Amino acid sequence: MKFKAITLASIFLGLGFSFVACTDENENPILPTTFTAVLNGTNEKPTATSSKATGSFRAILDESTSVLSYTVVYEGLTPTMGHLHRIDTTRTDGTGPIDIPFPSLTSPITGSTSALTPLQIYRLKHGQYYANLHTAQYPAGEIRGEIRTK
Repeated sequence: MKFKAITLASIFLGLGFSFVACTDENENPILPTTFTAVLNGTNEKPTATSSKATGSFRAILDESTSVLSYTVVYEGLTPTMGHLHRIDTTRTDGTGPIDIPFPSLTSPITGSTSALTPLQIYRLKHGQYYANLHTAQYPAGEIRGEIRTK
């Protein structure tokens, strides 16, 4: 009888723990991070341009997949290249290498990255990226915007 009572108690205790572990609500949801940038000639580095073109960058980082989905809208220019640059923090001019190329140049430009590395995510969240559109008139970049968390 004592064995039966212990067995039943163990079963009920185990079932109780399984129900606690199977809740539908996520107590700590992973929220996406939003990024924005305003693109214009004044923001271009190392030398500002006199371009009247403007643009915007908006992105959402899915923290669970590390995928960045973005939209770039612009007017007043015909880009020959467009991408996200990583600011080289060892340089003093605020520029850096291309890290994420845009899939097209037609506004609105929409795209998603493959999974970003932890270092890319860190740099993105710490203001070390900028969006840049280049043209024939300004091959080094016509309009640029520093990417910041919203």
